[in-house]
Amino acid sequence: MAEHTGEKESLIEKITEKIHGRDSSSSSDSDDEKPSKVDSVQSKIFRLFGRERPVHKVLGGGKPADVFLWRNKKISGGVLGGATLLWILFELLEYHFITLICHVLILSLALLFLWSNASTFINKSPPHIPEVQLPEKCVLEVASALRIEFNQALAVLRDIASGRDLKKFLGVIAGLWVLSVVGNWCNFLTLFYIGFVLLHTVPVFYEKYEDHVDKFAEKATIEIKKQYAVFDAKVLSKIPKGPLKEKKKD
Repeated sequence: MAEHTGEKESLIEKITEKIHGRDSSSSSDSDDEKPSKVDSVQSKIFRLFGRERPVHKVLGGGKPADVFLWRNKKISGGVLGGATLLWILFELLEYHFITLICHVLILSLALLFLWSNASTFINKSPPHIPEVQLPEKCVLEVASALRIEFNQALAVLRDIASGRDLKKFLGVIAGLWVLSVVGNWCNFLTLFYIGFVLLHTVPVFYEKYEDHVDKFAEKATIEIKKQYAVFDAKVLSKIPKGPLKEKKKD
């Protein structure tokens, strides 16, 4: 009898172990499925311009992105205030850039020259003027980055001119036309200043109201696609194609 009861207890223990093992495996499977479901939901969320990274990473990260996103309000306010001061000098007061540079250099050199000569009479140390040199590595990196950007822009223009992408062609034409209209309203300096101010304001507001802007942009994108489909069906599809493709097929 004792043997039978021992066998029964061992069987019961094995059954309970199997049940607990199945429960733990099912719970682990459900835990594994949760992040995948979350990732799939996050991947379905519409983001403006199809971005997958935060706004800080899109702006390049580091100190420039911190300035654009007002991580340090004193630095960002100082940069924007300096740009505003330069715009007032050049645009409103009609102060010329070369004149400003020359006047700043004259004032700086005069102060340093007088300070260096007067330090012997005042018994004070002369000003420490550091030796400034542009490192070759930095210049080569900037030149390489500019070369890559120019090559990409030229490649895009070549694709548009060759007629490979109609959407891109229409987008570039519309952008250039808007830029030409804006160029009639203001000069290059004012246009540059407007872009600078927008760069210091739009990303901050977008980061703060990101979800609302993305929802509105999603609706606008759907509507634009509908209108483009109608335009394609009524106009673009009726444009006769050249005989070159037919000859190649034959």
